[in-house]
Amino acid sequence: MTLAMTMMVRDEADIVESMLEFHLAQGVDVVIVTDNGSLDGTAEILQRYADDGRIVLHHDPVQKKQQGEVVTKMAREAHTRYGADWVVNADADEFLRPLDPELTLREVFARMPVALQSFPVPVTNMVGHPARSGAGIDRLVYRDHRSEAALKAVGVHAQPTPNAIHVGSPDVVVRQGNHYVSITSTGRPPAGLELEVLHLPWRSWAQFEHKVRIAGLSYRANPDLKPSPNHHGMRDFARLEQDRLLPAYLIRQPDPRLLDSDSDEFVRDDSLATALASLPRPTSPAALAADDVIPDDEVAELRAVGLHNLMIELDGQAVLEASKVRWAEERRRLQGALAAKDAELAAFRDRRIVRIADRLGSAVRRG
Repeated sequence: MTLAMTMMVRDEADIVESMLEFHLAQGVDVVIVTDNGSLDGTAEILQRYADDGRIVLHHDPVQKKQQGEVVTKMAREAHTRYGADWVVNADADEFLRPLDPELTLREVFARMPVALQSFPVPVTNMVGHPARSGAGIDRLVYRDHRSEAALKAVGVHAQPTPNAIHVGSPDVVVRQGNHYVSITSTGRPPAGLELEVLHLPWRSWAQFEHKVRIAGLSYRANPDLKPSPNHHGMRDFARLEQDRLLPAYLIRQPDPRLLDSDSDEFVRDDSLATALASLPRPTSPAALAADDVIPDDEVAELRAVGLHNLMIELDGQAVLEASKVRWAEERRRLQGALAAKDAELAAFRDRRIVRIADRLGSAVRRG
């Protein structure tokens, strides 16, 4: 069994080494990467892996959002040149792993029925305290389980669409975004072989702002592509041009004052960070730089601006939903603050009782 992975990347120096090390350690046999004219050191990182024979590297400097075309070419190459039985088309900020932590990807795909032909894999965003810079591996440790209504209330269209994994084929077509392929699925993985993708899309303000900028300019450079009015990248590009993107970035992240508050929306899971800590450390400056976490008070101030801006953008019903989300967040924050004060008061009472008891004991002993 040969397991192949394809990836088209551009300016992902903060995360690409961790992504490659993770999947190579999981038993991926062939990694085919196309660099799309990176300028941040990503191309040099990839060349080092190619020189060591750990990946197959191509270069395509044309930047017109031709991802579907490029990934389709790599997916076909994975089968025709490298004999891939299964092909995973991934992004640099995605980590595919078995739900069973005792299994590796190689073990899962060795047992995966080829008769499935293709199947979707759910994608979960990992979020955490917002930062101006940094890869966020140890910071983005919360699964984002927000409802569609809660996401729309902060300017996000929906949770990620599942990715499509498929058998090797000389004529497969991969659609833009890696979410759909031309090979029809006949079912889902059997029990025990389920997979998931952990996605780190908003690693820092610097990374997010750059990603929005290059995506928007690439779409403009390709008039043949017609993104929908709800396309998240183009809506964010408009916010960037209007100097409203930073508040928009912050409202889509969890309010840091609410993390670890026993919420069903953000569930702590540091298993990916733990797994990456056991692998060789990245060497690029972007990956090694300490995260510049934005202070909570600054986040709160800019989140208020972001919610105000969003209400101007949205229609009446959406404004109502956004208001509900905002006040629900504020209620949880106040409840958390009240619980903390109650705990402080209880601790003070306990200390006072102990002091009174000590004084009474001393008085008894003196008597």
